[in-house]
Amino acid sequence: MHIALAALTAVTLGATLTASAVAVAAPLTPEQTAKVLVDLDDKQRNSGDYKALIYLESKQKDKDDLVYQLVAYRRDADDKLMMLFLKPKTEAGKGYLRIDKNLFMYDPATGKWDRRTERERIAGTDSNRADYDESRLAEEFVPTYVGEEQLGKYAVHHIALKAKADADVAFPVMHIWVDQATGNLLKAQESAASGKLMRTTYYPKWDKLFSPSKGADVYFPREIRIFDEVEKGNRTTIAIQEVDLSALPLNIFTKAWLESKTR
Repeated sequence: MHIALAALTAVTLGATLTASAVAVAAPLTPEQTAKVLVDLDDKQRNSGDYKALIYLESKQKDKDDLVYQLVAYRRDADDKLMMLFLKPKTEAGKGYLRIDKNLFMYDPATGKWDRRTERERIAGTDSNRADYDESRLAEEFVPTYVGEEQLGKYAVHHIALKAKADADVAFPVMHIWVDQATGNLLKAQESAASGKLMRTTYYPKWDKLFSPSKGADVYFPREIRIFDEVEKGNRTTIAIQEVDLSALPLNIFTKAWLESKTR
């Protein structure tokens, strides 16, 4: 599968998803704003396990495109995450493992594990750990309601987020735009503590799958389009091709399991 990113430029997306303020008759209360985050997290969280086959493509100025296929494994009840790269052959066997809020990267060429920060650019792309993990906005951020706005054809809630003091996140300041009709995230902007805008991310398509363990639908973005606001022109697309909510092996979220994939 190949995504024609050339047509998905920032200009095109800007024309499609451009926010413009509208009159707000009754802004959300702090309690209602907090509930938007809780609901957003809950829609994406599965009480059981989660496995996704992912296509990852990054376009960078004056460099060759980066194209990968990987599998992301999650166990949301224990906050576990594993990412295993399948393609290209030169990257097969590399992976990331989140254990007790620590992110580690494994390189089979050296057999070594290295601890990474939340701002780690996954495989050199503009994506980071949070783009593959369960949503934890209510747990990690304090929200402030900005207003009701129009994002293209969508009526949205614009919410500002500031990271809690004990939260380990890639960027401490965020603004999100949530579809009022579906509760799905449509756009996010992430900034450094100084206020400098670092990334703008769009979520143009969401899908759902019924989870027997949860007894409800689990929602996931079919596409995530990330635009680098520091190195203009760099962009990354994450396409989730397949999702499986079946139970995973008990020992999968271990260093030994990932190492065994290249033996």
